[in-house]
Amino acid sequence: MTGAPAGDGRTGRTARPEPVPPGRDLPSDAAPAPRDSRGLLLAALRREDARTQVELCRATGLSPATVSTAVAALAAERLVRVSPTTRSGRRATQVQLAPAGALVGVHCYLDEVRVVLDRGDGEQVEAAIPLPAVPGAGQQRAEHAVRAARALLDRVLRDTGTDPGAVAAVGVGVPAPVEVRTGRVAGAGVRAGWGGMVAAPALLAPAPGVPVLFDNDGNLGALAEARLGAGRGRWSVVHVALGEGVSGGVVVGGEVVHGRTGTAGELGHLTIDPDGPVCSCGNRGCLQVLAGASAVLDLLVASHGRLTVPELLAHAAAGDPGCRRVLSDVGRHLGTALASVCTVLDPDVLVVGGALAGAGDVLLDPLREVLAERTAVTAGAVVEVVAGRLGVGAPARGALLLARDAALGRVEG
Repeated sequence: MTGAPAGDGRTGRTARPEPVPPGRDLPSDAAPAPRDSRGLLLAALRREDARTQVELCRATGLSPATVSTAVAALAAERLVRVSPTTRSGRRATQVQLAPAGALVGVHCYLDEVRVVLDRGDGEQVEAAIPLPAVPGAGQQRAEHAVRAARALLDRVLRDTGTDPGAVAAVGVGVPAPVEVRTGRVAGAGVRAGWGGMVAAPALLAPAPGVPVLFDNDGNLGALAEARLGAGRGRWSVVHVALGEGVSGGVVVGGEVVHGRTGTAGELGHLTIDPDGPVCSCGNRGCLQVLAGASAVLDLLVASHGRLTVPELLAHAAAGDPGCRRVLSDVGRHLGTALASVCTVLDPDVLVVGGALAGAGDVLLDPLREVLAERTAVTAGAVVEVVAGRLGVGAPARGALLLARDAALGRVEG
């Protein structure tokens, strides 16, 4: 599947073909050189994982014979995995990226750390541990999360019998902006304590020389949902994750939009109420102080005591009016914040993930209503809003994709 899917009667959107690579006019009778075929196929597989050879022909404009030859060469280099599958009841050949060596995705968050290991044989192992409350905040909390992530990574490698030196790359998601050009975590002003020391690759490298790459966890969650989850097959995806705070990311053509300083997609810091509560970034009334799980649970303490997110969702599903009200308010706050984003970017789909997304339509319907009221309605109608498919593990999955892209980049060059 390529581009955005055909209109469904609700969004009015039509299929959008993938862009023609620079310097090529499609269709073309002249088959590109093998090196060109290789690059086109790898790029198409990065945009959307697990395509059939027929889908790769459509995505790249290459002939079936050229795709078959190039896929065989990539498989021989162990850069892709080839397996039988079915599409519409017919047998087909499925192709997935598979750089040589094991890959690791790590997510260091505020209340847990998570590790995903791809051992290189198609099997993945995932583990997560909660982070206990740490006195104080900032640097101490960040150091605690990174130490816990390293210990969990070492345990997963040991338990699976994976040689640390066989790891091709490690991707790491952190709850702070990352300057992608330098790899520096820039926590000051958004997430105190997550700068400097967190960006030192040696802290999370399983062996000397293993590359470690960092990105904002909101970006990585968006990347995973765009390539593997609810946004798969869509050209432009806006993703917002409702965890302890609120994070987000924008993905176009399978690649994260980082912006000049790495802060593109920081949806949690959109201003909703200029006179609202002070946010950790120093501004007032940011989306995350009104729609993050911590803020929502605080609203219920007087009436319900201290709830957890699963308890909140269970009460809402059972019809509790107070719990349903605070979740519907979250949806309206999201609509207020994201209406301008959708007007400017006009994405193919808006994906809502994170822990609170488990509320389903109790939260999503108010969001849709506000978007319908506040976005410029044209023939394309209001952006489609869907719940994420990868849950709270999306950032770790995105970190694994980051590691895979890095490993492939070294062999492509």
